[in-house]
Amino acid sequence: MDLAKELRHIPDFPHKGIDFIDITTVLKNADAFRETIDQMAALVRDIPYDLIIGAESRGFILGAPLAYATGRGFAPVRKQGKLPSVTIKAEYALEYGSDSLEIHVDAISPGMRVLVVDDLLATGGTALANCQMVEALGGQVAGVLFFIELLDLGGRERLDGYPVLSLLQIKENPV
Repeated sequence: MDLAKELRHIPDFPHKGIDFIDITTVLKNADAFRETIDQMAALVRDIPYDLIIGAESRGFILGAPLAYATGRGFAPVRKQGKLPSVTIKAEYALEYGSDSLEIHVDAISPGMRVLVVDDLLATGGTALANCQMVEALGGQVAGVLFFIELLDLGGRERLDGYPVLSLLQIKENPV
């Protein structure tokens, strides 16, 4: 199945000049969603890791079923103020603004190998914030896995030093 053909592109969303890649068209297609998770699981089959983390919200959508499919646990990374227990925070820049993320301090134990999962690698800000929180809690980043990588935005370079994997690689503004 050509998963790239299942994606929907929405120009100028959420801001002018941004080509938003909508994965809801993949998610609503049971075969495409299953194929996405299966292919992502295959990409990390030989990487040793203990836990998957995924950032709100599309990191949840892909990370949780991937954790299930690979027999690992899942810890959510949420926007500030959304987690009920003690957290640590990391701030990051987006291609169209800035934000912050938090994770429970007891989500990652020292020495734990963590796979960071998200839907899209653009500038790498969100993924880098996730990696920094893993390391701040004493964990090791086993890899950073994306459904889609936008090749022209430099995200992979920003994550230099971390193993980066992506299922689909797309040039910016393919529409």
